[in-house]
Amino acid sequence: MDDAAYGLWPLVILNTALFVVFAASFFHPRSKRDWRVMGGYTAFLVALFTEMYGTPLTIYLLGSWLGSRFPLLRSTHSGGHLWNDLIGWRWDPHLSPFHLASYVAIGGGFWLIAAAWRPLHEAARTGRLATTGPYAWVRHPQYDGFVLVMIGFLLQWPTIPTLIMFPILLWVYARLARREEAEVAAVFGVEWDNYAARTPAFIPHRAPGSDRITQHHRGP
Repeated sequence: MDDAAYGLWPLVILNTALFVVFAASFFHPRSKRDWRVMGGYTAFLVALFTEMYGTPLTIYLLGSWLGSRFPLLRSTHSGGHLWNDLIGWRWDPHLSPFHLASYVAIGGGFWLIAAAWRPLHEAARTGRLATTGPYAWVRHPQYDGFVLVMIGFLLQWPTIPTLIMFPILLWVYARLARREEAEVAAVFGVEWDNYAARTPAFIPHRAPGSDRITQHHRGP
């Protein structure tokens, strides 16, 4: 075992704090619901960085079971990149397809969180419904941003605890979104109903305004 790769608890604390502060600077949590979103995200990061730099529980558990079939699966920092181990990637793990895809997902997630905050803040300031920017594509872009960041980390460094936590956090975020929608619908009524009818909750499936374009072409 490469002992120097683990037991680095200051790095666990530093990395968790760094990514939490980074997300909070984009997300600007204010309500109890916002802090629940941050709480779930923080718990995910604690579990992730604990195994990345603290104790490689997943490697210990899988190594005894799959070690003979996957010789790269060992208790070193490089061995923690499980997707690379399973496909036999023998080069720099930070340049593997999984790792490069993780950079895109994490960067895209933080960009989406930041991009969604401005129209949301402006709408709240003027008492309007947020329907521009990322909100023209999906009703909950900031939740999508957090999910993208977590997917990025799972591509980079999957662990048993984070793989278990991920679907639970999806369920928690979906429940928070439904509660948020009920509150907004009570305020905006028909305007919200029309917006929700043309805009998907989480997964965009057409360009914003495509319904209006279609109706324009079909008109007299």
